[in-house]
Amino acid sequence: MLQATGLEIRVGARLLMSDVSFTVQPGDTVGLVGRNGAGKTTLTKVLSGELAPTAGSVHHRGDIGYLPQDPRAGDPEQLASHRILEARGLAGMQRRLEIATEEMGSDDPDRAKKAMARYSRAHDEFVGAGGYAAEAEAATIAANLNLSPDVLSQPLGTLSGGQRRRIELARILFHDAPVMILDEPTNHLDQDSVVWLREFLRTYKGATIVISHDVELVEHSVNRVFYLDANRHVIDVYNMGWRHYLQARETDEERRRRERATAERKATTLHEQAARFGAKASKASAAHQMRARADKLMAGLESERAVDRVAAIRFPTPVACGKTPLYGHNLSKSYGSLEIFAAVDLAIDRGSKVVVLGLNGAGKTTLLRILAGVDQPDTGAIEAGHGLRIGYYAQEHETLDMSRSVLENMLAGSDVSEVEARRILGSFLFSGDDVHKPAGVLSGGEKTRLALAGLVVSGANVLLLDEPTNNLDPASREEILRALATYEGAVVLVSHDEGAVDALSPERVLILPDGVEDLWGRDYQELIALA
Repeated sequence: MLQATGLEIRVGARLLMSDVSFTVQPGDTVGLVGRNGAGKTTLTKVLSGELAPTAGSVHHRGDIGYLPQDPRAGDPEQLASHRILEARGLAGMQRRLEIATEEMGSDDPDRAKKAMARYSRAHDEFVGAGGYAAEAEAATIAANLNLSPDVLSQPLGTLSGGQRRRIELARILFHDAPVMILDEPTNHLDQDSVVWLREFLRTYKGATIVISHDVELVEHSVNRVFYLDANRHVIDVYNMGWRHYLQARETDEERRRRERATAERKATTLHEQAARFGAKASKASAAHQMRARADKLMAGLESERAVDRVAAIRFPTPVACGKTPLYGHNLSKSYGSLEIFAAVDLAIDRGSKVVVLGLNGAGKTTLLRILAGVDQPDTGAIEAGHGLRIGYYAQEHETLDMSRSVLENMLAGSDVSEVEARRILGSFLFSGDDVHKPAGVLSGGEKTRLALAGLVVSGANVLLLDEPTNNLDPASREEILRALATYEGAVVLVSHDEGAVDALSPERVLILPDGVEDLWGRDYQELIALA
């Protein structure tokens, strides 16, 4: 059980919510909704204990399993399988078993004998903790999230961002905590995994709070909805499923509109009457009472929800370049014994549109990082054509300096003035004091908008876009699709979003890990959600 009482949450001087109270019981699956920047992610950090509220309190029984939007936890040297098992305290036991097993094969009889004794003790401890059954349960969860045994046997530091996130999701689900808080859990999941996760959440016996832009997930799984109204700074609680919530919310908004219209008519009549009475000294007291009554009528109204603003997302006007601004020759990359891809050749022509497809872990993000110059290939080389200027959008927002402010990130590495930077940030919904917030406190959607705003001032003629629609609300996603459709430069896109690929109208597809290049056709469309 999770209980919030009288919460007030601020980021700097900005009020996100005030006097918010609610309770989440076992069996509740709560959809936490609201526009990007409303404070959903900040609220989850407060509920999980990562942040303290400005006022109020949070109480819960038992552990909380928290999946943040950008999970980068864990020792990079730790095996992925151990990271999952660690959720129930089994990783240390398993590691002791593995070490003892190795030493039991020692040529030194005394060392082998001591190792056998350690193995026996560790084995008894592991069995007593339900280790083998739990290990099988963890393997089942991992398999349903498309994490293969090969991936689970790798150190965390060798895995892609998408694989790391799925490891953290598997860890949270395996933990089986009384309360789970999941921030965009479907990011980096293929369609089969999303379907499995919907059913898992629907039958989960604990309490769950989930933030997701996956409409089918919330339709299938959610039985309560908390709407965080960024304009009224409150949470409206709807004790119903998603479809009924949509109807009830519209009914509430219509009620507020009717009540406001009626009150405004009455208040106007009272003010007009007071103005007529106020001209006569004998009726001054009555006029004052009428004005007070009109003010009370308006003060008693619930605030009407203002229309949420939408970021005017656009991509830069590309600077002039040669016919083929970017080449890759014989590119390969491995992490330890794990080969990601080999012998990949590609040429990105001016204005061309290319989609990179491949299963999770096939090296899509790695390839974009190499093309962007962030990582180096093991073999081969990147060749810059005449006038190349790259704009790189990283799915984990690595291009942002989390210690710098929004404005400082915009000004870094560009020659735009502060006035122009503020103007562009304003179109991406960063205005006033928002530009002075550290990038590290932004929500996933806000980080996405900031990273995209940085592309605007880049003048890039080749955009490398890695899952640019993740973490965005539907309205902002539509702006991304419009920007993709009208951008005149070259684009290399990695995305699970079929709408993003449609908007791009690609000419070619590069399939990893084999590096096969082909003309785009509708046959590849069905592979997008699986990639």
